[in-house]
Amino acid sequence: MELRFEMEYEEAYRELYELVKPKYKLFTAGPVACFPEVLAIMSVQMFSHRSAEAKAVHVDTLERLRKFLEAEKGEIILFPSSGTGFMEAAVRNTVPHGGKVLVTVIGAFGKRFADVVEANGRRAIILEKEPGKAIKPEELDEALRKNPDVVAVTITYNETSTGVLNPLPELAKVVHEHDKLLFVDAVSAMGGADIKFDEWGLDMIFASSQKAFGVPPGLAVAAVSERVFEIAEKMPERGWYFDLPLYKKFNEKKKGTPSTPPLPQVFGLNVVLRIVEKMGGKEAWLDMYRKRSEMIREGVKEMGLGILAEPGYESPTITAVVVPEGMKGVDVYNAMRERGFELAKGYGSVAERTFRIGNMGYMTFEDIEEMLANLREVIEKLKG
Repeated sequence: MELRFEMEYEEAYRELYELVKPKYKLFTAGPVACFPEVLAIMSVQMFSHRSAEAKAVHVDTLERLRKFLEAEKGEIILFPSSGTGFMEAAVRNTVPHGGKVLVTVIGAFGKRFADVVEANGRRAIILEKEPGKAIKPEELDEALRKNPDVVAVTITYNETSTGVLNPLPELAKVVHEHDKLLFVDAVSAMGGADIKFDEWGLDMIFASSQKAFGVPPGLAVAAVSERVFEIAEKMPERGWYFDLPLYKKFNEKKKGTPSTPPLPQVFGLNVVLRIVEKMGGKEAWLDMYRKRSEMIREGVKEMGLGILAEPGYESPTITAVVVPEGMKGVDVYNAMRERGFELAKGYGSVAERTFRIGNMGYMTFEDIEEMLANLREVIEKLKG
């Protein structure tokens, strides 16, 4: 989709457009294709982030997110960063220097959370499962019994590298029983998997704009519990850019963020949340994601391909597909790209034997049918 304006220096625009113009139908792990309505609203001319208009959009976006995340008891925070910024914020705002964090790892992004913990002078205690497996409640309970001195637990709700959805409500219940803080990476889950912040008793759940919401990258969002702010207020050297109490104060007093936010992305997210409402609400939106993912899984299974995620724990937003013996995932990726479809390469320890199909952002069921038809031909050709 190319938006057109009257431009004095159109040649400068055209030079770059030729490099970045859309060439592929996107089935990526993110960034993903954006809704036309999002691209249109993001093209409006900029104005001050301290203006009355910006404040009105900020407050409205927070309230729409609060409703979507079912977080009446939570504070909604917007960061001008990727979702990884909230990993650092969670650690620096609540865990004392040298303190321990139980990091559950079911893939590459769980490992990233562990890296963030260690990079900030805290200790990561690892509970790791093999790729394709989810963390089970009894396993988490055992790990917490063995490590009663951890301050917090991190859970990757939806592991982007393996296409596995962790059983978050059940895991959250275990964390409550041990009275630990709970931080949830929902980067590829929020907007595609259900989240009930209050009911599940989460302390922080965060995501990025460029995944299931179908907005360009640059904005991170989270719901944060009051308990986190109480701890953070007393935490020394928690930094400034990701100082959670500071963001809460700006929400209340300034109706904005401490530093300049990516206004176009905020506008885009607000439009998506309005689309959710007009589509019939959260349930209808999530049902769309469920149908997309089921269609992809059934399609690849019909081709004789495997699904990395164990049955019952499949992601609603991305599928890690296991290629047959003698075939490499990157070969499938490259062949599909030649046909005009951008999938996602395998990632982490399973990179060679998998490729991934994302179903986030703007796409139609006809797009999925077309992608699967081309994938079937590619697989047959690679099999020889």
